[in-house]
Amino acid sequence: MNLDFSPVWADWRSLLNGALVTVEVTAMALLLGCFIGLLVGLGRLNRDRRLVYGLCTVYVTFIRGTPLLVQLFIWFFGLPQFGLLLPAMVCGVLGLGLYAGAYVSEIVRGAISSIHHGQHEAAIALGLSPWQSMRKVILPQALVRMIPPLGNEFIALIKNSALVSLLTIHDLMHEGQKIISVSYRSLEVYLVVALIYLALTSATAAVLAAYEKKLQRT
Repeated sequence: MNLDFSPVWADWRSLLNGALVTVEVTAMALLLGCFIGLLVGLGRLNRDRRLVYGLCTVYVTFIRGTPLLVQLFIWFFGLPQFGLLLPAMVCGVLGLGLYAGAYVSEIVRGAISSIHHGQHEAAIALGLSPWQSMRKVILPQALVRMIPPLGNEFIALIKNSALVSLLTIHDLMHEGQKIISVSYRSLEVYLVVALIYLALTSATAAVLAAYEKKLQRT
C-alpha cells in the first residue's frame, strides 16, 4: 500500500487552524479546571464543613465516575431539553474544564496533605491567619509537588480535547475528518494529526519540566 500525503499538504492551513482551535479550547479548559480544582481541593481538606465537603465529594465522584464523552453530550444535547442552548465552544470548554477540575482537585488535595502539619502551626504561631498560612507557606511548597501530576493531567486534557470535534467544534480532529471525507486517505490524515498532537503534548511537557526546575531552584 502506498501512502499519499498530498491531500494533507494541500489542506495544511485547515489543520493549522484546527490545531489553533485545539490550543484555544485546551487553554481555556485548563484555566477553568485549575480554578475549580483549587477550590474543590481545598473544600475536600476540611471535613468539619460537611456541606462544602459533601458537595465537593459528589462533584468529584460524578465527574471521575462517568465518561467524558457522556458529560460533553449532556452539555451539548441535554441542556437544550431544558431550554438552555449553549454554543458548542462553551459546551466544550465547560465539559473539559469540569472534567479536568475533578482530577486537579485530587492533585491539589494530595499535595497540600503531604505538607507537614508543623508548617501550618509554625505559620499560625508567627501571627499569620489560616488563609495567609495557606497562601504564603503551604501552597508554595505544595505547588512544587503538584507539577508532575499536573503535567500528566494537562497532557491528558490536550488528548481528550479531540472529543470536542463531536460537538461540531472545528478543532484539529474535526478538520482532519473533513479532509478524510473528501480524500478518503484516513491513514495519512490520522498519522499527521497524531504527530501534531504529539508536538503539542511534547511542548507542554517541556514547558512544565522547565517550570518545575525553576521552582526547585527558588
